[in-house]
Amino acid sequence: MRVAVLFSGGKDSVYATGWALKEGHEVVLLTVRPPEYSMMFHHPNIDATKKQAEAMGLMQVIVETTEENWRETVVEALRKLKPQAIATGAVASTYQKSRIDAIATELGIQSFAPLWHAGEDKMEEMLRDFEIYVTAVAAEGLGPEFLGEPLEKLIRAKKPNVHLFLEGGEGETFVANAPFFKKRIIIRGWKKTWDGVRGVAEIESAD
Repeated sequence: MRVAVLFSGGKDSVYATGWALKEGHEVVLLTVRPPEYSMMFHHPNIDATKKQAEAMGLMQVIVETTEENWRETVVEALRKLKPQAIATGAVASTYQKSRIDAIATELGIQSFAPLWHAGEDKMEEMLRDFEIYVTAVAAEGLGPEFLGEPLEKLIRAKKPNVHLFLEGGEGETFVANAPFFKKRIIIRGWKKTWDGVRGVAEIESAD
């Protein structure tokens, strides 16, 4: 089955990609470059996803969207890719999952969310198998000390009222290595910004 994975480069979409590959599907990556503070899509380090696609040896399509036209843009891209299914890294956001499920219904394809309602066991699996860095924080208790740092540092801090998977925009991540990567991405430097409430770590250079 040809599966289009909505791919942001973060831990959840990388997990969805690995799941689809393990299931034996033909995987293509659909990456959305949204406006900043998008309600639907991950924003930081979209350009670096090209290195991840290369590391996995997978085809990638990147589309630009606004908050107003994201749906029609994604539908058009999927029509061109002609998948039999779409997979996402949705964990707990009904806002996101319901909209992707609706697109799948419109196109007559299946919708998969292998992390839906995942718990601590899946997080431990990710921390064990993936090399994950924190690339954005936007929640009370999450400060600049976590930017560009391994996700495990944040998870082990056990911050109250922060979702285990950073769902809902509390934080974003980037995966530099996973068992199905043919090579590890080496991050050479970060550009970190912090406005007192939220912060972003952009990858300055990587090999």
